[in-house]
Amino acid sequence: MYKSIKIAHTTREERIEIVKNSLSFGEESCEGSVGFDVMSMYQPYIDGEKEISQINMEFHSGMVK
Repeated sequence: MYKSIKIAHTTREERIEIVKNSLSFGEESCEGSVGFDVMSMYQPYIDGEKEISQINMEFHSGMVK
């Protein structure tokens, strides 16, 4: 388990694992089950551009497509 999921405290590789683990990616993928690629929604976090909380807030407000 990670102590912090903040961009400043993680590497890109750690952020990929955080997203995959959070989405329960593993042997079974939920990709496509909601009509879009869920991993792509979190790409800005993986790339170090936005925190997960910001992406989630945008999604819930309808800003993420």
